[in-house]
Amino acid sequence: MSKAFSNLLKHIDTLPHTKKEQVYQWVKRYVQPSSSVGGHLINEMRETRFKEGIECPHCASEHIVRFGTPNGRQRYCCRCCSKTFTDTTNTVLYRTRKGNEWITFVDCMFKGYSLRKSAEIVGVTWVTLFYWRHKLLNALKQMDFEQFEGIVEVDETYFLYSEKGKRGISDRKPRKRGGKSKHRGISHEQVCVLVARDRTKSTVSKVVCMGRVVKTKVDRMIGSKLTSDNVLVTDAWRAYKTYAKEKGIEHYRIKSNDGKHVIKGLYHIQNVNGLHSRMKRWIDRFKGVATKYLDNYLTWFLFVDSRSNESTRHNIKEFLLTSFVFEMTDTYDSLRLSRFTT
Repeated sequence: MSKAFSNLLKHIDTLPHTKKEQVYQWVKRYVQPSSSVGGHLINEMRETRFKEGIECPHCASEHIVRFGTPNGRQRYCCRCCSKTFTDTTNTVLYRTRKGNEWITFVDCMFKGYSLRKSAEIVGVTWVTLFYWRHKLLNALKQMDFEQFEGIVEVDETYFLYSEKGKRGISDRKPRKRGGKSKHRGISHEQVCVLVARDRTKSTVSKVVCMGRVVKTKVDRMIGSKLTSDNVLVTDAWRAYKTYAKEKGIEHYRIKSNDGKHVIKGLYHIQNVNGLHSRMKRWIDRFKGVATKYLDNYLTWFLFVDSRSNESTRHNIKEFLLTSFVFEMTDTYDSLRLSRFTT
């Protein structure tokens, strides 16, 4: 080992963690340059997105011809609507040339770095990364499954309504670091997140309403995924009892006040309650989440929780490819000006 290299290693060892991470990411880019990593990613995205054949993202026509390679990327032309497009049109990567930076950013997301720390590592502003984050998550939350299998545990948890980042709040005083509700118990100031999970870990976790959940909201969120073959297990809240009875679904209620948490050794809501605990701890690190973005964070949590929060190359690539293959037409303005609705 040369003296210069030895001195370099000693100098790196004295750097703060963020600078060490920058060095690490730079070395990765040097060993695996953009032309290989970014190129392979685009190729895999194309194969996944167009596995049934290339179709126009504007009119869904399959009458497509190649239309040159400006900027090194293949462009196509639709014979039906005459519009042109590339492999990344209407995806998270549309109009971006920063393939490696996206990979680095997702690595930072898995590692739980703040936007400001990630910005130092990636080399772009934290505001840009905020929009990258929500473009990725808006695409990722389109993931879905057909139906639940077997036993389905359902329970709700609550977050205080938040307008974090909004200026000029007029209907109440701004709160610091989340604050507390003015009312005891569950009130209209709290956002209900409904979580339904079967024993194969197929999960729905979404914002459903303000205050207590009602049967119509339960049906809207999970009704299409339930059949008469499912067994519903919930807490004692009456909305679930009424809903299950109307739908003809076998139902078990866990009444915590009688100290019995498992029925017949099989029916319980411990999986959902465990998910609630992990979800709360994970979201706490953001020091408050604006309610209008809460569904995005729930989607992010489910993805990383199912993969044990491991920042492996496979998990990073899967996160990106899954996000890229869904249509995403949101702009910075549409994300910034979005509003919370239930």
